This record gives sequence, C-alpha cells and structure tokens, in this order.
Amino acid sequence: MDSIENIPEQALAWHRAGRGAVIATVVETWGSAPRPVGSQLVISGDGAMEGSVSGGCVEGAVVVEAMDAVGSGAAQMLEFGVSDDEAFAVGLACGGRIKVYLEPVGGAMPIELLEQLVAARADRRAVAYVVNVDTGARSLAGPDDPALADRFRRDQSGMADDVFIGLHNPPLRMIVVGAVHIAQALLPMARIAGYDPVLVDPRPAFGAAARFPGERIVEDWPDEALAGLGLDARTCVVTLTHDPKLDDPAIIAALGSDIFYLGCLGSTRTHAKRLERLAAAGMGPTQIARIHAPVGLNIGSRGPGEIAVSILAQITQVLRQG
Repeated sequence: MDSIENIPEQALAWHRAGRGAVIATVVETWGSAPRPVGSQLVISGDGAMEGSVSGGCVEGAVVVEAMDAVGSGAAQMLEFGVSDDEAFAVGLACGGRIKVYLEPVGGAMPIELLEQLVAARADRRAVAYVVNVDTGARSLAGPDDPALADRFRRDQSGMADDVFIGLHNPPLRMIVVGAVHIAQALLPMARIAGYDPVLVDPRPAFGAAARFPGERIVEDWPDEALAGLGLDARTCVVTLTHDPKLDDPAIIAALGSDIFYLGCLGSTRTHAKRLERLAAAGMGPTQIARIHAPVGLNIGSRGPGEIAVSILAQITQVLRQG
C-alpha cells in the first residue's frame, strides 16, 4: 500500500471542501514502467495534486485530462508510452507503457464507496477496491474473498480481465520490544523499508527520546503495550531485551495473534531456555514453531548495525516469500 499513500483520504477531503477531485490509478504496466500497478495520484479541480503515477514522466498530461474529467464526472482510461529518454530521466534503464484510470469523485466514483474505503483504511482493515473498467461496476471486498486471498498475501494490485483490483492493505508495522543498541539501528532501517515502527520499553532510561529521536516510544509493559497497539497480519514483532520478564509476555501476546513475523534475539542456548518457559506457560508446538530465533538471517552479522540488517532481511524474506 506504500504506492497509494494517503490518496483516498486527500481525495475525500478535497471533494468535501468543494474543490472537486479525480483519482488517477496505474492499472497496468509493460516494460520498465516508472511506478508500480496500484500507484495513485489525486488532482483537485483547481489543479492541486498529490501522489504520482509515473515519477514525473506523464503527470502533466494526466492532470490535463483529470481537469476535464472533474466537469464530466466520467471515468476515463489513459495509455502512455514512456520513452527511453524519459525513463532515464527518472532513473530507469529503458522505457515502457502504462495505463492510468481516471475516476472523478462524486461522479464515476460514488462518494459513499470512497467514504467506506477511507473508513476501512482508518480501522486498519484490509480491503480491495474492485472496479470493472468496462461496465463501471464498483465494490469493496475483503481478504475473506477466496478469489482475492492470494493477492492480499502478496500485496499485489492488478487487472483480471476487465476488472481492476486495487489493494489497500494496512501499512506495515514493526513493533520492537527493547530499547537497546540494535533497536537504534533497526528502527530507521524499518522506516526506510516502508514500516511504521513502534518501540516498546517500560524502562525510561532505555527508551529515552534522546536515544531514539523522532521515534514513537511506548513506555509500558510489553504485553499491555501490544494489547493497546493491536496485532494483525500486517504487523511484525521483534524482541531484543534478553530479559524474560519483558520478552516472554510480548512473545506470548504475539503468538496469540496473526502477526506475520516474530523474531527473538538470543543465542541458541538462550532460545532453548525460552522454549522451556513458553511450553510451561501453555504454548503449543505449532505456536512455538512460529518464532524466528536466533533472530535474523545467518549472514555473519557483527555489531548492532549488521544485526539490524539481518533482522530486516529475514522479515522481508518472510513477508515476500511466505
């Protein structure tokens, strides 16, 4: 969903303010397209815009067409070729083609449907915007739809015959338990990779803002913090404290949820003792098998920075390869 950013929310705000709004969505690409399928741009009736559908190659042409669409209210499919020279200007080796679908809010896109989409995103509910570009039929669907379950897992928007399926998965979150040196490297890396990181540590001296400038810090016991934050399938949890009083409650809470990744710092011997404690606490073999420990890919990491790289690499592997 990182290619969508806050486009639906901005479109709704501009429409409610009486400025008009058109959402432009990349629905198909060929070759080395500048932006992936699902990328969006919103254009107001007075020419303001947010987002991107091409990294700058065709935005001007899209804005011109969108300004006309505000008045007509009709959807429109645009197709552009991106030349090699244009592609090189935005950092690509060669050109390609893209299809961009324009939907005026309050016209082709019903305001009620956009409001439902925005509400689902605010609640961190995974939702797909489904539109038949031939007939104009539109609806919202969830991951419980068998035909869409794999798309949600792979986070892959795209066309299926004449139907465009635009996924709005909740933003990825990384909850890190333990304000240690590895966390100081991991949190900024996570943000670069598209995660919304949260640091949890009840110890004020460890989780001080001076040690983690600009980071969201929850100064609470991990099990209570995780309950307050909420755990879902777009969340990963990493425990780093080495202290069973802090790590174990977080691990138990995580194992009772559907997070996609749980990694725990510690040596093989430390992890063996951890497994004994978890089994005594009632955790079954299937639950315990979900733990990645020692945390991170075995790439010979040394020092906090390299360990953070190995952790983020393993999380990426689990997210993208299942």
